[in-house]
Amino acid sequence: MKMIKFGLALFLVTLIAGRAFAQNVGKLKNYLEKNKLESVAGQGFVEKKLTATGARDAGIVLVEAWEKEIKEKYHRSWGLKTFNREGLQMKFDYRVFGEKPADGRSLYISMHGGGNAPEALNTQQWQNQIRLYEPAEGVYVAPRAPWDDWNMWFKPGLDEFFEALIQTAIVEMGVNPDKVYLLGYSAGGDGVWRMAPRMADRWAAASMMAGHPGEASQVNLRHVPFMIWMGENDGAYDRNKLAVAKGNVLDSLQQVEPEGYIHETHIVKGKGHWMDRADTVAIAWMAKYKRNALPKEIVWRQEEVVRPSMYWLGVNPADARPGMTVVAELAGNEVKIVKSDYPKLRVYLNDKMVDMDKPVKVTYQGRTLFEGKVERTMGCLAKTLQERGDRELMFSGYVDVKI
Repeated sequence: MKMIKFGLALFLVTLIAGRAFAQNVGKLKNYLEKNKLESVAGQGFVEKKLTATGARDAGIVLVEAWEKEIKEKYHRSWGLKTFNREGLQMKFDYRVFGEKPADGRSLYISMHGGGNAPEALNTQQWQNQIRLYEPAEGVYVAPRAPWDDWNMWFKPGLDEFFEALIQTAIVEMGVNPDKVYLLGYSAGGDGVWRMAPRMADRWAAASMMAGHPGEASQVNLRHVPFMIWMGENDGAYDRNKLAVAKGNVLDSLQQVEPEGYIHETHIVKGKGHWMDRADTVAIAWMAKYKRNALPKEIVWRQEEVVRPSMYWLGVNPADARPGMTVVAELAGNEVKIVKSDYPKLRVYLNDKMVDMDKPVKVTYQGRTLFEGKVERTMGCLAKTLQERGDRELMFSGYVDVKI
């Protein structure tokens, strides 16, 4: 009899809790019909804890609201093929290839050559880039750099332009955020060297054609399959030698991490800066891969423009400096911080990563920094969706730890 009473009590508690969670999701939906996503965090009901089902349902409501807001914000920009931000302008053109797959379209962002040259020359290079590659399927976008400068494809501010482009393509064209690819030729290749690691958690794969790596590191490419294409005789600024050297770096990284750092290095015999389209096979190679938005291992080094988050890790931007590195691993319900140049870290969590109904443990080199249950909340879901602009990088909870 006692067991029956206990079972009945447990059933009633679960039923009441389920109804409460459903009511809160209903409140969220009603609130978002009249208010913006950015204001959700200030509402008391969004900080109440959720079940896994409640988090899933709240996520669906939030993504629908986010997509509506992105469409309202950028629909005109997509139609005009121009994004404007802080006095800068990034024009673009695009072509659509193939039928839309069941899991959404691919997106190829293709950066043109040129650099510190007259505006007309860079515009001509952009127009060439629009016609340069043809994927079997996907939305092929060639943006026109916002600047006419040698570093036009990795200046501060380009990240935000690319974020806007990706988010709008998702909403306007049905792009799958796990099928976004980056490529570029010459100065555009310079950009791939920098932006592929800088925004590593955005790309499914990347391909660099005839570019100069500068001081860019490759360690962030643990989960970004990467192609190097260079003409054997492309000796200006030692581009050919550096392409070989960087290919060797990726070889070494892959020897240490055999499951990561997928790459190919192609030095095209007898060719100079123009490879006579030998590099076009890179499109089909990249298309084989999809992004892993929630990897088990993260290697994150800040590049010359620092970012506040990478995959499921976050830092205070005020603490971030170029070169600062964090290495972390996820094993079951334990997050292991292997290395950190930061005094504090934020570890984001969701039900795809861990069992959030059980305690989560965060350690640093064997020392326990946190152990306990992490509550799911609508507030965290809303905030991370607003900040990351990516439904696959939306988290229901987080842990702040001091190293």
